[in-house]
Amino acid sequence: MRKGAKRKAASQKQEEKEVKASSSSQENQKANHKLASKAKRSKTSKPQPEPEYFEEKRNLEDLWKAAFPVGTEWDQLDTVYQFNWNFSNLEDAFEEGGKLYGQKVYLFGCTEPQLVPYKGENKVICIPVVVAVVSPFPPSDKIGINSVQREAEEIVPMKQMKMDWVPYIPLENRDSQVDRLKSQIFILGCTQRRVALKQMKIDRLKQYEYCLPYFYQPLKEDELEQSTEVQIIFPAESKPVICEFDWELDELESLTDKLIEEEELDKDQKDAFKEFVKEKVREAKKANRQAREARKNALEEMSEETKAAFQSMRFYKFYPVQTQDTPDVSNVKAPFINRYYGKAHEIL
Repeated sequence: MRKGAKRKAASQKQEEKEVKASSSSQENQKANHKLASKAKRSKTSKPQPEPEYFEEKRNLEDLWKAAFPVGTEWDQLDTVYQFNWNFSNLEDAFEEGGKLYGQKVYLFGCTEPQLVPYKGENKVICIPVVVAVVSPFPPSDKIGINSVQREAEEIVPMKQMKMDWVPYIPLENRDSQVDRLKSQIFILGCTQRRVALKQMKIDRLKQYEYCLPYFYQPLKEDELEQSTEVQIIFPAESKPVICEFDWELDELESLTDKLIEEEELDKDQKDAFKEFVKEKVREAKKANRQAREARKNALEEMSEETKAAFQSMRFYKFYPVQTQDTPDVSNVKAPFINRYYGKAHEIL
């Protein structure tokens, strides 16, 4: 090969080496740049938030809320739930060894306005209460409606007030089909929608506020049969005369004279008032007599199994457990449920 050709070939090889070296240097720079970018991104990336842990819900946690608070004024319902009341005592009663374990239980709610201490001052608080009735069958299918303002007490079917005993489904079973569950817990529910209250007549609306779950115990004489007292609401011209009269303890003439003296009754209405009271006494005596006869007939027709069921019924009254976030209700607990149920066998 000629010398000129050799020099030319050598020059071309040198240029190729320089091109390769330059290309390799550029690739290295790009790789280094990528690594630097990754490192930079990893340094500036936001810290990952720590996982949140939510307290697991208890199986019967919402049981007390599910039981409709019978007799509570509609505009007071929200105040009942302003506190996170704790009814773990009710939940524990269904556990092994508890008062309600393995039993068929019917529950209804009610409220008791009480003056209780809270955050350093005394406040009137609407305290929720749950009554549990241990019974092999529903303890009642009726509701009593009564108040001082009403002339007569009413006993009506629960369904007339859109109430009924419905099965309560614990949280762990909510994905199951209700008809396949053999529920042992039933709550008194109400399907009356609050949004429809505005269209409701006042008298009908007030009925809900005077409701009491009615319980008929045929094995013992109830207060209605024994009572000798009548509520009097006499429609006087100026204003109604409201009082009580006991036909065994009170004298009608003395009561009438006292009302006239206190200017509660006009003198010219004395005879009309006395006749009105006598009529109310006759009605009450008739009602007592009918109640005794009905109880006697019911007992005669009742099977021994049903009698045993009535005798074995137990009533438990549950108040909320004291917590840091709720008022202390320990000093206002009372065994009395209502005039139909009387006293609870136990307060928890």
